[in-house]
Amino acid sequence: MTSPKDDSSSTNPQAPQPVNQLANQPTSQNEWPLWEVFIRGQHGMSHRHFGSLHAANAEMAIKNARDVYTRRNEGVSIWVVQANDITASSPSDKGPLYEPAEDKVYRHPSFYKIPDDIGAM
Repeated sequence: MTSPKDDSSSTNPQAPQPVNQLANQPTSQNEWPLWEVFIRGQHGMSHRHFGSLHAANAEMAIKNARDVYTRRNEGVSIWVVQANDITASSPSDKGPLYEPAEDKVYRHPSFYKIPDDIGAM
């Protein structure tokens, strides 16, 4: 006979066990973290942003991105990053952010003379 304090689920291996992994816990009200997906195509060297998806962890995000964004084998590499980990500039900061680059005219080769025998570049 068992007492009311006796928890039979701790001795029963079939009983559901609580999940204590933070990565598998929804961030808010049944919602997993948002992941941004970047894919490198077969004919390119850079990754492009393809979209966003929700997933419990990075491994699940890569598998879901493969299934959602590369159905026709057009990708060779997938990057996923949690949206919370992205730091971005604001469009309203465009002026102060890019003004220092205007002082560096050497970055713009528009003032160089190209010899005629070079042709189109």
